[in-house]
Amino acid sequence: MRKYLVGRILQIIFTLLIFQTLLFVILDAQPGDITMQFLANPKVSAEAREQIRANLGLDKPPLERYVQWLKNFITGNLGTSFEHWPRSVMDIILERAPRTLVLFLTAQLIAFAVGFSLGKLLAWWRGTVFEYGLTLIGVVMFTIFTPWFGLMMIWLFGYRLKWLPVGKFLDPLLWRTSSVDANYVFGRLMLTALIYTVFVLVVFFSTRKLSASWRRVAMWTSMGAFGGAAVLVWALSDIGVLAGDMLKHMVLPLLVYTVVNFAGTMLVMRNTMLETMREDYVMAARAKGLPERVVRDRHAARNAFLPVFTALIISIPFAISGGIITETIFSWPGMGLTLLSAVQNEDIPMAMGALSFIGVLALLAHLVADVAYSFLDPRIRYQ
Repeated sequence: MRKYLVGRILQIIFTLLIFQTLLFVILDAQPGDITMQFLANPKVSAEAREQIRANLGLDKPPLERYVQWLKNFITGNLGTSFEHWPRSVMDIILERAPRTLVLFLTAQLIAFAVGFSLGKLLAWWRGTVFEYGLTLIGVVMFTIFTPWFGLMMIWLFGYRLKWLPVGKFLDPLLWRTSSVDANYVFGRLMLTALIYTVFVLVVFFSTRKLSASWRRVAMWTSMGAFGGAAVLVWALSDIGVLAGDMLKHMVLPLLVYTVVNFAGTMLVMRNTMLETMREDYVMAARAKGLPERVVRDRHAARNAFLPVFTALIISIPFAISGGIITETIFSWPGMGLTLLSAVQNEDIPMAMGALSFIGVLALLAHLVADVAYSFLDPRIRYQ
C-alpha cells in the first residue's frame, strides 16, 4: 500500500503540473485584459491603463508570468483579485468555498442516499409498475433543463406559495440591524454540523456489534436526541433567528440540486445491481434460504455499491464549482457564481485560483476513491 500511495502521489503531482500549464495557456490566450473595460471611460487615459497593466504584471512576457504563477501556486499565493481589489484570491476562496461546500455537499449526500436506496429497490422489483414509473421519473429528472426547473421552483415556492425566499444568502432587512457578521454565524453553523457528523460516526462504529434491529434503534434515538438538543440550543441563542434565515435561504437551491442529481445515482445503482444479481454468490445466498432482505442488502447491494461510491467521491470536488447554473439562478454567493463573475470580468487571478482549487480537490478525490476501494472490497489489494 505504501508503494502504491507514493506512486499515486507522484502521478498526482505530474498531473497537477500539466493541469496548471494548460490552465495558464487557455486563460492567458484570451483576448484583452482587465484594463479593456476602461477603453470607453474618458477619465482613464492610455497612460493610466498602461500603468494599471504594469502594476498587475500584465506587461511581462507570458513565460515569465507562467514561471511566476507556478512559484506562487506552490507557495500558496494565488495572487490578488482584479475584481475584488485589494483582496487576495485565497481570502475570497476561503470565504466562498464553505458556502458552496455546505450547500452542494449536503445535496450530494442526500441525492446519493435517495438514489442508492431507490436504485436498489428498482433492480430488486424489476418488471413491476413501481420500477417502470420510478425509472421514467428518473430519466425525466436526469435530462431535465436545470435553469427551467429552478425557475419553476422559485415561481412555485417563492412567488405563488411564498413559503421560501427566492434567492440570495440572507435577508438584508433582517441583518441590517444586526451587529454579528454573517461569516461568524455561518461558521458556527458549520461547526455544529461537523460536531453532529462526528457524533453520528462514533455511534455508527460503536454499535457495529449490535443486532440490526437494536442498531437501528440506537442510531435513530441518538441522532434524534443530539439533533433536537442542537436545534434547541440554537433556538435559545441570540443568533438563532439569523441562523434560521440562512438555513431558509438554503432550502430552494438544496431542493433543486438534490432532485436533479438523485436520478443519476438511482439509474447507475439500478444497472449495477442488475448485473450483481446475476452473480453466483447471490444465487448461493438465496439457495441457503437467507431472507430476501439479507440477500438484497448484504450480498447484492453491498457489491453494487462500489461503482456508485466512486462516482460520489469523484463528484464531490466538482461541487465546489458550485453548479454554476444553480448558484446563478438563486444568486448564491459561492464558488460557482464567483468563478462565472471572474471569467466575465476577466479577473484572471480569481479564475485561475478557483479552477486550481477545484483541480487539486478532484485529484485528491481520485486518490481517496482508490484507497477506499481496498477497504470496501476485500478482493482488491494494492501490492
